[in-house]
Amino acid sequence: MNKIINSDALDALEKLPDSCCRTCITSPPYYGLRDYGADGQIGLEDTPDQYIENLVKIFREVRRVLKDDGTLWVNIGDSYAASGKGRNRDGVFNEKAENIQSARQKKSQIRRTTEGNGLKRKDLIGIPWLLAFALRADGWYLRLDIIWQKPNAMPESVKDRPTRAHEYIFLLSKSSRYYYDAEAVKEPAVGFYNAAPAGSAGTGKPNARRRGNSRTFRGGGAYTHDRAQKNSATVERESHGLTPNESGKRNRRSVWTIATRPYKGAHFATFPEELVRPCVLAGSRPGDTVLDPFAGSGTTGAVAAQEGRDFIGIEINQDYCEIIRQRLDACCQKEATHESRTI
Repeated sequence: MNKIINSDALDALEKLPDSCCRTCITSPPYYGLRDYGADGQIGLEDTPDQYIENLVKIFREVRRVLKDDGTLWVNIGDSYAASGKGRNRDGVFNEKAENIQSARQKKSQIRRTTEGNGLKRKDLIGIPWLLAFALRADGWYLRLDIIWQKPNAMPESVKDRPTRAHEYIFLLSKSSRYYYDAEAVKEPAVGFYNAAPAGSAGTGKPNARRRGNSRTFRGGGAYTHDRAQKNSATVERESHGLTPNESGKRNRRSVWTIATRPYKGAHFATFPEELVRPCVLAGSRPGDTVLDPFAGSGTTGAVAAQEGRDFIGIEINQDYCEIIRQRLDACCQKEATHESRTI
């Protein structure tokens, strides 16, 4: 069953029972970038420290409601000090889109980040890593930083630095031993073997044209076929795609190249379903419950429903709750396996 809870995240989490969810996949409102039209919302704090403190409190409750082998996947973007400019959570903003925005949001400007505590105008605050380290200090196991690389990143009007084209997803766990289905999210192996030219059959032999590849091999030196053959660990060679294997797949890498895709007529800060899917597949089994305390337009819930998981979504904005309900109902009708209700 799917549950959509219209409430402040912390208040709603405090009412959930212990160990009721397998994994949490979420993207909190980014610091100082958007006013979602709700009093007391996360992201409009006076300082980055207050923002991080509030998120730590929320994720402390998330840890309580996760099962002992549960995981947390957090997508988070960064902000600049003393900048009132904001962009949405996935870099897509369309003035003509039929987005739900409060009158307050349309008329107001997001406050400028307070300088101080070493922050200077134009400093990148480092919000993602401040949060990651704060969560680790609060008891979470910080397992991996995933780079979400956006091939269609929003252009920026800057001339003194490269345009930002990535965000972070942090994988954290409640315990040192946790559920993670590596097989469910393996990716195609790419390497020297079976890399035949287009239109020809693979030979299973090294591709001579790539023998002088200048990429760095673990431990230093050129990443060449000859060097790889000397590696004593077969698993290392296979993980680099240097030897053939039965599945033709390898363990998923930590850089995910996924284009942004806004959800039409709804939340202007949706992250794409294909960004959420690996988290759902790796972090839960069919029938498990997936949690999102910042549900937005319901992307996490939609993917959870598509993959046969139950969903608990918490969203402070009533209008977004209705969008989530409609989106989940559409998924449920298609899958004929779930029922959603708003409480």
